[in-house]
Amino acid sequence: MRNLRKVALGLLALSTPLLFASNAFARSPSITATSVCTNGVATINYTTTSWSPNQFEGENSSVDILVNNVPYDNGAYVFPGNAFSGSVAAPAGATATVTALVVGNWGDGAAGGQSASTTVSIPQDCVGPSASGRFTGGGLQVLVDGVRVTRGLTIHCDLLLSNNLQVNWTSGNRFHMTEHLETISCSDDPAITQAPPRAPLDTLVGVGTGRFNGVDGYTIEFTLVDGGEPGGAVDQMRIRISNTADGTVVLDVPLQPLTRGNLQAHYDQPHGDNGN
Repeated sequence: MRNLRKVALGLLALSTPLLFASNAFARSPSITATSVCTNGVATINYTTTSWSPNQFEGENSSVDILVNNVPYDNGAYVFPGNAFSGSVAAPAGATATVTALVVGNWGDGAAGGQSASTTVSIPQDCVGPSASGRFTGGGLQVLVDGVRVTRGLTIHCDLLLSNNLQVNWTSGNRFHMTEHLETISCSDDPAITQAPPRAPLDTLVGVGTGRFNGVDGYTIEFTLVDGGEPGGAVDQMRIRISNTADGTVVLDVPLQPLTRGNLQAHYDQPHGDNGN
């Protein structure tokens, strides 16, 4: 009996590290990505899967897709399968790092924060300068569970020009972006018809800093998509505002159609377009 007990304890000691290793691996996403050239435009196609593709514990309500550390897309791991795919415009450059960052809590209640990355080579015959132009917009962003988010903006595809972006939401919360952006990426997706009016872009992804309820030290990450007229549900926007120092999120609206309002892409001033 004593020898059997020693054997059992020995097996437990051997299995415990394996158990911990399994749990540590369990809450990790994976991502694969490729870059292709379509109609002269470089795009990145990705697929990301949670640690447990066939279990409820692998669900997660919010997963950011970043390209070179700039948020481009957002999705969720939903049972069964716990995976999702997407396509985003490729940035300028020979390569790009694509990351799946788990933002929400896992289905078993464990905290997020895990990430996985892969590097893709971008077809060089498709790489060109970033689209020029600007975005304007205003009105109601979204109304979900009683939280009303509104925004107004004028954003240029240029880090030098001044920009304006203000977001307001329930209980008097407000964010105002400072004058200049930190990063900006503008692109024209041939699958999106944003006219009228004609513009050299339909998608803008940016990161800036500003004040939340009058206090400096906050970062805003946003995506704007002009899907055409009359606005509303054909346009999309993503907004994420967090404390720059510690990452605490104060507002997170995944990329989704507008409830009301409009996002409009334009040729940048003084460059005009008569629609011909």
